Amino acid sequence: MDPHSIRCQYFSQEDLLASGCLDMNLAMNAAEESMRLFEEGDVLFPEKIVQIFKEETQERINCLPATFRSKKVCGMKWVSVFPMNPVQHGMQNLSAVIILSEIEKGFPIAFMEGTLCSNVRVGAMGGLAAKHLARQDSETIGFIGSGEQAKMHLIAMKTTLPSLKYCKVGAKTEAEEEQFVAEMSPILSDMEVTGAGTSLQKATEDADVIVSATSAQAPLLKAAWMKPGAFYSHVGGWEDEYEVAKNCDKIVCDDWETVKHRTQTLSRMYKDGELTDDDIHGNLVDLILGKVPGRESDTEKTYFNAVGLAYVDVGIAHAMYTLAKESGKGSELVIQDKMIFEHAELKDWVRL
Repeated sequence: MDPHSIRCQYFSQEDLLASGCLDMNLAMNAAEESMRLFEEGDVLFPEKIVQIFKEETQERINCLPATFRSKKVCGMKWVSVFPMNPVQHGMQNLSAVIILSEIEKGFPIAFMEGTLCSNVRVGAMGGLAAKHLARQDSETIGFIGSGEQAKMHLIAMKTTLPSLKYCKVGAKTEAEEEQFVAEMSPILSDMEVTGAGTSLQKATEDADVIVSATSAQAPLLKAAWMKPGAFYSHVGGWEDEYEVAKNCDKIVCDDWETVKHRTQTLSRMYKDGELTDDDIHGNLVDLILGKVPGRESDTEKTYFNAVGLAYVDVGIAHAMYTLAKESGKGSELVIQDKMIFEHAELKDWVRL
C-alpha cells in the first residue's frame, strides 16, 4: 500500500444492525460516559450549523460536530429533517450520516449511516431518564406517535424497565398503530402491544410511562390523563398542554439552557413567563452524577425533555464503530491511493 494512501471503513445501516449495534445498553453506557466526559471538560462541542430551506415546515439540514479529546476522535453528524416526507413521499422524515476522524493526523476512520445512531440516541436518553425518574415497577407504557423514535423508545424503556408488560399506542390512523404493533410485537414477545384506536387518552391515561414522539405542534397530551406516579418522556416539539409540566413534581432536561431557546412545550412556557429556571429540577447528567435526586416517591409525576446533544451521538457512533469493526462488518472505503501530484496519469487527467 502506498504510504500516502488514506482509507477508512464504511458501514451501512445493515452492517451496523448485523453487528449488534441496536443495543440500548451499549448506547446508554456510551451516552452516560459522553455526558460525564463533557462535564469533565473533555469534549469540544461547537455550535451546530442549521440550514433551513422552508420556514413553514422547518425542512432543514444540520451539521453537528464534536470531539472527545481522551478518545482522540472527532465526529460530525450531517442530519436532514424533512417533516413532510411521510406525507408527500412515503419516506422517513429524518436521515443522517456520520463521519469519524482520528485527531493525530486528522484522517477519517469511518463513514457511517447515521439514522440508526440518531434514533438510538433519542431512545437511549429517554431510557437513562427513566432509570432515574420512572417507577422501577412500571408495567404499562403509552405512546402518542408510532414512528421510528417511538419504536426506539419502547426498546429503550423495556431495557431500562424490564417490568413493563403492556404497551398501548395512539397514532393518527389505525393503520399506523397496526404497523407499530406488527413490528414491535416480535421484538418484545413478552409484552402485550396494542393499538388504542387513535384515542390518545386511551393510550396514556393508565400508563406508568408516557412517551410522546410526533412531529405535531399541538398540545396532544392532557394533564388529566397523567396519573400519579407516571413518568413522561417528551421527544418532539409542542406535544403537551402547559398543565402537564405544571402538575409534575420534577422537570428534567438533557440541557435546560438549550431547551429554553427551542420550540418545545417547556420553551414556549419559558417564553410565555409560565416557567422559570427555578422550576427545572436539573439536567440528566445531574441525576447521573448524583448532584440532584431522581424519583423520591411512588406518587411523584416526573417529566423529561430532550432536544438532543450531538456530542452524545458522536459518543454512541464511536461505540457502534468499535463494535462493527470488531465484528468484521463494513467495507474499506478508499479516500486516496496517492497524493494528487504523485499520479503518473495526472498529465492525461488535467484539463487546461
